[in-house]
Amino acid sequence: MDVRERRETVLRVIIEDYITGTVPVASKAIVEKYGLKVSPATIRNDTVYLEREGYIIHPHHSAGSVPTDKAYRYYVESIGEEIELSPAEQHLIHQISQEAKEELEQWLKTVAALLARLVHNLVVITTPKATRCRFKHLDLVALQDFMALLVVVLYEAKVRRQVLSFNRKVSQDELTKLANKLTFFYAGMTSSEILAKKEGLSPEESQISECLVAMIAAEDKLEYGEPYLEGLRLLLSQPEFTNSPRMLSILEVLEGEDWLRNIFCQEFSKRGMKVVIGGENPEPALQDLSLIASKYGVPDKASGIVGVIGPKRMDYAKTISSLTCFSTLLSNSVVEYT
Repeated sequence: MDVRERRETVLRVIIEDYITGTVPVASKAIVEKYGLKVSPATIRNDTVYLEREGYIIHPHHSAGSVPTDKAYRYYVESIGEEIELSPAEQHLIHQISQEAKEELEQWLKTVAALLARLVHNLVVITTPKATRCRFKHLDLVALQDFMALLVVVLYEAKVRRQVLSFNRKVSQDELTKLANKLTFFYAGMTSSEILAKKEGLSPEESQISECLVAMIAAEDKLEYGEPYLEGLRLLLSQPEFTNSPRMLSILEVLEGEDWLRNIFCQEFSKRGMKVVIGGENPEPALQDLSLIASKYGVPDKASGIVGVIGPKRMDYAKTISSLTCFSTLLSNSVVEYT
């Protein structure tokens, strides 16, 4: 191999060894472990070049090499699209795809937990967010003589609840008739369509309709669906963060939602994937981490994000392949709800 190819090989070896070993990679170890037919001195010259180009650093003068953000970016861009998970991992994913999804939120939590277990890092999944929410059906449950619980089900498997107070006593039989009538009347409609069809309603029907419009409009204003985080313990167990004073600031950021909003603002690749490495993150507290996120859903109907947050030393190849599988699984589930 020529000098350029050898240096690319050396860089890849350093990255992959550091990902798995978490310790600086020595030039002698590169020669011995990978059987490169050159001397350690030649490899040292290559690492000097790579350091000058900004791909590696040496924590100490006599220490081995550690990849930089630039190196990880090179590595991610060089990963091929056809990366397969092991048969056992594929079997686990197949099993979860067969599970009942009547309770979408609980199923998403299960998906997030499995993905966190596969990649050994923190996982975030947002519920699918419709471009425009559409009404599916409603139920009314009597609470007291003048009060009822309104349960609204939207397409994309969203359920919202609100307590209503009426100006007169309304029995459960009457509430059931109201619910059936309005479900038939508004099925499949958006908030604006329901608003345009409110003529000729009784006071109770009008009150329920106004509440229904407000609930759907509130959903439409959201930038993304409800987020679920799984695997925080796995992230905290990584060597980089054990007893690290930086973990408090990281946790404070993750407890908020501004960082998630920033993900949605960024552009995704044609594959629907976004990789943010270290210093590329606009949030200073997260610049010791990398984020890989993938969009899922049905274009122009409903979409969400599934992502992995971990140290910059995360296994990018496995994480990207895992996200590719899970985003397909999640997209297929959205099709069932739209």
